[in-house]
Amino acid sequence: MVSTAETLARPKCGAFDLTDVSVAYGDEVALSGVDLRIEPASVTALIGPSGCGKSTLLRCLNRMNDELGNVTVSGKIQLDGDDIYARDVDPVELRMRVGQVFQKPNPFPMSIYDNVAYGPRTHGVPKSEMDLLVEDSLRRAALWDEVRGHLKKHAFELSGGQQQRLCIARALATRPEVMLMDEPASALDPISTQQIEDTIAELKSDVTIVIVTHNMQQAARISDRTAFMLRESMERPAFLVEVGDTRTIFTNPSDKRTEAYITGRFG
Repeated sequence: MVSTAETLARPKCGAFDLTDVSVAYGDEVALSGVDLRIEPASVTALIGPSGCGKSTLLRCLNRMNDELGNVTVSGKIQLDGDDIYARDVDPVELRMRVGQVFQKPNPFPMSIYDNVAYGPRTHGVPKSEMDLLVEDSLRRAALWDEVRGHLKKHAFELSGGQQQRLCIARALATRPEVMLMDEPASALDPISTQQIEDTIAELKSDVTIVIVTHNMQQAARISDRTAFMLRESMERPAFLVEVGDTRTIFTNPSDKRTEAYITGRFG
């Protein structure tokens, strides 16, 4: 039996260490030689032109690339010192620790309440604890005040921004250490985008966040560290150009290619 304290317990933020990580789709190497430290309790932004491997790298962190088939990931990816590609690691259990929110909101075709409760139910959280867990998750996603009287409402009746925050709440309900976000506000209006950014700022104290974004202003606003990725030609795989403190990357990058991208000279 899971206790109330265990149900609402928030795990220690996770830290990722990537060493010489490469990804191949069949015989084509799409991403090569990535060395990256993702600090806990922080927001790391992955930036770069389309096709430079940002989403590919993001999917490595919770093994979503496994679902694509014919994908080979080499090198080492450690979460708090543990190799997430070790033979004894269950990808489903890993995705409880490393949640993901996608570009377009994808709520399940069920009520608001059941969306948030779905993961905890699957993993044995008792019914007696569920109301508290659903409320806490919706509060953390900054959605509770808008839906508290309408939890039986179908998720598809929510606005796009509300649906995306519901997806964040659904991911938070499994108490992840890390949250992956793949352009979570790109399909939203400015007000909804601001709400998502405010939510990220609130969450980072107890969830490590890695976000892919094409919006340079957004990366500068919300991230603590920024990693710039690039694919210079289709004949060569994508790679990590540099990573550092966001302020430094945006004001004094060490690589001229980073400066050229940030200032809009290409990409």
